[in-house]
Amino acid sequence: MNAMFIDVQVDAAVAADTALAKKLTEVCPVNIFAQEKDGRLRVVEENLDECVLCELCIQAAPAGSVRVIKLYEQ
Repeated sequence: MNAMFIDVQVDAAVAADTALAKKLTEVCPVNIFAQEKDGRLRVVEENLDECVLCELCIQAAPAGSVRVIKLYEQ
């Protein structure tokens, strides 16, 4: 993990769902998510610390399936 401040965890079922992957990629204002050629979701680790804690990804996915973890609070 490259991030110092934020980690984002996505359930495997959500990452494999191409429609949800597309939605997460579109809603994130700082490009934390990307879609692989096969449609699966990929977390762009080098962008994690750009997270502005807007929670758009959390709202776009099923409850509890995307978690934004503040590493500085652990």
